Amino acid sequence: MRYEELTIEGRNAVLEAFRSGKTIDKLYVQKGCQDGPINSILREAGKQDTVVHFVTRERLDQMSETKKHQGVIAGAAAYEYAQVEDLLELAKKREEPPFLILLDNIEDPHNLGAIIRTANLAGAHGVIIPKRRAAGLTATAMKASAGALNYTPVAKVTNLGKTMEELKKRGLWFVCADMDGTVMYNLDLKGPVGLVIGNEGEGVSRLIREKCDYAASIPMKGDIDSLNASVAAGVLAYEIVRQRMG
Repeated sequence: MRYEELTIEGRNAVLEAFRSGKTIDKLYVQKGCQDGPINSILREAGKQDTVVHFVTRERLDQMSETKKHQGVIAGAAAYEYAQVEDLLELAKKREEPPFLILLDNIEDPHNLGAIIRTANLAGAHGVIIPKRRAAGLTATAMKASAGALNYTPVAKVTNLGKTMEELKKRGLWFVCADMDGTVMYNLDLKGPVGLVIGNEGEGVSRLIREKCDYAASIPMKGDIDSLNASVAAGVLAYEIVRQRMG
């Protein structure tokens, strides 16, 4: 994985970043800007399926580090993303059944980084995130991973549900975290598995939940009804570790 600059400002700089093949997570464009250079940038963003946000000039001024953004700021990945195939190849190289962690609507980069750290320590072969409504590999996520990004590949996909369907054809089955699911200790979590984690507010979305083979709940004795997403990921990941060791 190669380290890249995180924020790119100015029309020429952003356009060149796209044309050079840099991975741009998000593009922020000033509302009302529709001149030639901006339209060229938007075309390049369309080719990469980059998420585009149209915002006010005041918002761009707040985000800008140089104060010379020219109506456009791009957020580049801190690390290059892997391909889903890379994650499966890593499992094959280790001669282990694939163990992947898939994130649905995790928008907090601290949580993303913490989950990547857990994935590494639990021996998962990688993390899969969607392009939209999701935190990317920002500097914050990188820091929260405590170095795990150097060892644990992260793949970004356009459609999480379709990716799950394709992985099922490769022999994986999926379990998601769900308060109404079966207690995790009563599930067989061995074999090629994808663990799906949603955000603590809404949980796993309905469409993704329907593609999972099982739903696992974490026993809780306290007065509140949900765990932080990264904590839930850790608890379930280590139940998978425990069963694999048994």
